[in-house]
Amino acid sequence: MTDPTPLDTAHAEMQAAPEDTARRLRFFERLADNELFLLLESEAQDDTIKPEVFEVDGAKYVLAFDREERLAEFVKTTAHHATLSGRVAAKMLAGQGIGLAVNLGVAPSSILIPADAMVWLGEMLDETPDEVLAKPVAFSAPDGIPETLLSALDAKLAIAAGLAKTACLVAVEYEDGNSGHMLAIIDALPEAEGALAKAVSEAVSFSGFEAPLDVAFFAGDDPLVATLQKTGLRFDLPEKKLATHSPAAPGRDPENPPILR
Repeated sequence: MTDPTPLDTAHAEMQAAPEDTARRLRFFERLADNELFLLLESEAQDDTIKPEVFEVDGAKYVLAFDREERLAEFVKTTAHHATLSGRVAAKMLAGQGIGLAVNLGVAPSSILIPADAMVWLGEMLDETPDEVLAKPVAFSAPDGIPETLLSALDAKLAIAAGLAKTACLVAVEYEDGNSGHMLAIIDALPEAEGALAKAVSEAVSFSGFEAPLDVAFFAGDDPLVATLQKTGLRFDLPEKKLATHSPAAPGRDPENPPILR
């Protein structure tokens, strides 16, 4: 028996407590971040793909698997497929009236996700954080942060390899009298700041945490960094692994999902 995948684990937790909104949100977050192998009718052509579409009880679904060997087990032979993330799949299926069948019949996480749920997921992923200007005047240790949010932040930052060095979660007071919590991201690549802020926003949304979590960026030589690291809860981002260059395949670019044919 193979080890369960993150999607298997999130699905099992959701099934164990179907009325638990937090568990359901965590499953969809794992789905969005997970790499999927989408079954195709024929080989992809440039940025156009033709997925296999199946009908179940009158509803249409495309098939995706979180491991390539699970796809192979389903089809029992070789098959064309595209590799894409769950978030790209949600964008691709938006408005198509097609749901997503995940690991159908080959894993504990086998599930049919209807078209309207994929629309909801796409809308969740399209939300962008607001940008505001506020001057922090005091930091302290974070308080009252649920484990669900800490786990969500840890998972999001773990896949942001190479985009920053560290992050610190602190309680913050601002010059205008407002207070709350802040995730201070240190030594982020300037071009990655938007993506990192979006990732934190998703972690908050999918964790069910109702209070806002501000995101701020600091250079490593900023005098405030020593205070942040001493006071806050620290997250270390992994270093980016070097990879050989290969042409972009359909579904690899989250800003340009493949076109259905």
